[in-house]
Amino acid sequence: MKKDYLKKLAALSVAAAMVFSMAACGNTDTGNNAGNASESSSAAAENTSKKDNKKLTKITFCLDWTPNTNHTGLYVAQQMGYYEQEGLDVQIVQPPEDGAALMCSAGQAQFAIEAQDTMATSLDSDAPLDITAVAAVLQHNTSGIMSRKGDGIDTPAGMTGKTYSTWESPIELATLETVVNGDGGDFSKVKLIPNDITDEPAALAAHQTDAIWVFYGWGGINANVEKTPCDFFFFKDVNPVFDYYTPVIIANNEFLQNSPDVAKKFLEATQKGYEYAIQNPVDAANMLIAGDNTGSLSGSEDLVQASQQYISEQYIADAQKWGFIDEDRWNTFYKWLADNGLTSKDLTGQGFSNNYLGGN
Repeated sequence: MKKDYLKKLAALSVAAAMVFSMAACGNTDTGNNAGNASESSSAAAENTSKKDNKKLTKITFCLDWTPNTNHTGLYVAQQMGYYEQEGLDVQIVQPPEDGAALMCSAGQAQFAIEAQDTMATSLDSDAPLDITAVAAVLQHNTSGIMSRKGDGIDTPAGMTGKTYSTWESPIELATLETVVNGDGGDFSKVKLIPNDITDEPAALAAHQTDAIWVFYGWGGINANVEKTPCDFFFFKDVNPVFDYYTPVIIANNEFLQNSPDVAKKFLEATQKGYEYAIQNPVDAANMLIAGDNTGSLSGSEDLVQASQQYISEQYIADAQKWGFIDEDRWNTFYKWLADNGLTSKDLTGQGFSNNYLGGN
């Protein structure tokens, strides 16, 4: 699941040179794609429903992929009644074929899941998407390279002469070139093969590839669950420029402008959900599993619980509070993109806001 999500994000970066589009899970609960939006996000936010004789403001939240531990706080907030306490009726939906960001920008969802790296494409476009990152789900980038234990790829230079499964994304390849060459290796000698992998530990064990880009909180933990010995290095540990924010919660700009108080209530309740997951990872994981209406987590309960134990510590980590986006880190990555010709302009200072977060 998580690997497929990263594959979709990487494919987005490839398409970025022409148009911002993120492929996502095929089955959707939304019915229409973002291009068929019939009402603005702010108007949708004003629609209300009655629940237990309370008038609730409807909010649609679009995931980036099938439910996983990046999303746990949302399901906790929903099932613990935190959203209802704030006067909200929150529906969590799957993304349409053209992606969560487009759905959010078009106003079919007030909020969605995105990532800072793939957001860059939409911000750099001649017709930028109408979205702003309003909260960091995780405080640090947990992605990196996983390889077979003992193959010598515990550092980037070790990828020299080895096989790497790629999505041929410009940002992906530029990241790898930077860390491999910066570590004394030679990226030009890395053999690139198409990434069609669905189970990273199994693919490594079968020698289908030597190295794969994964998020440790899912792919790395899955290796432990499957008892497949693997090495791993984090991009952020090799070069701090890659400690960017992934994933983030984005919001529709028109909605933020017209309904800032509703946005703050949503994020206040969401923060409570993630804080609960930090303190109660087992219960939170069970809520995620119970809330999954896609069936994607069925049979993966051990992985979900193990992933939750790890990722609960990543939600806030060393930040002052959940959701906070550090301006320097955000800007450092966007400056790197511009300096390396991955965007046509310098996007520093664009695309995020901490103004809608609650207190500690």
